[in-house]
Amino acid sequence: MSEQHNVVLLTFPDAAGWRPAYDEAQHLPGLRQVAALERTADGLLEVRDTFVRGAGVATVGSGVLGGLVGLLGGPVGVLLGFAAGAAIGNAAEESRATEGGAGLIVLSPRVPDGGALLVVEAREASPGPADELAARHGATVERIDAHEFAERIKAAERKAEEDTAGPDED
Repeated sequence: MSEQHNVVLLTFPDAAGWRPAYDEAQHLPGLRQVAALERTADGLLEVRDTFVRGAGVATVGSGVLGGLVGLLGGPVGVLLGFAAGAAIGNAAEESRATEGGAGLIVLSPRVPDGGALLVVEAREASPGPADELAARHGATVERIDAHEFAERIKAAERKAEEDTAGPDED
């Protein structure tokens, strides 16, 4: 089977069961990130935890690269180069975090009252590991192609922008 880039949704009817599954999900093959959403019985939604594989790598890597380029300018150049590189890397990570937040907003209606939802982004060679994880913890599984999901997020963002802009005034 070829590798599939998916958003895997594990729905828990009872919020008490998500934590052990979340801890195990961090070790799934091909995992990129996982987030846990929980809804209280009275409807309050909360992002309970998130994990991103490789978080901070872009910031540190860009900082080191900037520092190396700054070697040409001496010690002050290294410092300035590292700072500039780290700022650029951090901006890239912040952009990814913002996109992830928009995805969680789009998925929020799927979280049942008194339940939880694990959102797992992964490159899956096989659905087996995530399906087995869900079965062990009493969750249902749904998969959405990551590219299709990204399009849903963009469409929701466009709709939100249109709604806030209001009708055109002539």
